[in-house]
This record gives sequence, C-alpha cells and structure tokens, in this order.
Amino acid sequence: MSFKFEKLNIWQLAMDYAENVHELARKFPSDETFNLVSQIRRSVDSIALNIAEGSIGQSNLEQKKFVGYAVRSLAEVITCLYKALKRKYITQMEFDKSYMDGFELMNKMAAFRNNIR
Repeated sequence: MSFKFEKLNIWQLAMDYAENVHELARKFPSDETFNLVSQIRRSVDSIALNIAEGSIGQSNLEQKKFVGYAVRSLAEVITCLYKALKRKYITQMEFDKSYMDGFELMNKMAAFRNNIR
C-alpha cells in the first residue's frame, strides 16, 4: 500500500535532492543558521511537500498549481546556492553539482506539469 505521490519519479528525486542540499547546508557558518540555512532547508523540503500535496488534490488543475509551487521553491534553493557560493560557504564544484541536479529536477517537474491534462 502506498500513496500516489510515492510512485512519482519527481517526488523521489525531490526527496533525494533535499537530503543532498541539507547535507551541503551543514557547511554554512553557524551565524547563518537562522537565515540562509533555514531558508534553503525550508525551500528544498517544500519541493517534495508540494508535489505530494498536489497529488492528493481533487483536480488536475490543483495538481498543476502545486507542481508550480514546487518549481518556485526550487528557484529559491538555486538562489540560496548562489548566495552560498558568493559567500564562499561552498565550492564551485559543490555549487555546480547541486545546480545541475536542481536543473534536472526542474526540467522533469516542468515536463510532468505539462503532461497533466
């Protein structure tokens, strides 16, 4: 027995992406705990949360709306990654990996959303 969202590839990718970003945020300095760390973690968790919430909805329009929220949350994560890179909390290599993983997830979410009828 499982929920519908557990079978969605985008939900599974979002779950993995969140764990990777959470781990990366451990490198941020302690004075960012209530600012950038909190923001990036809430945003990255929100991706899978919105995908799940939308899958339980009553209509396809509602599901599209929540996948859209997930895409917006991913945009927040990418912006936080840029801030972390500029502040030298992460390396260029760490940024590039997280950016590319996020870009792949965004493309898959967009394709999924476009296929909802």
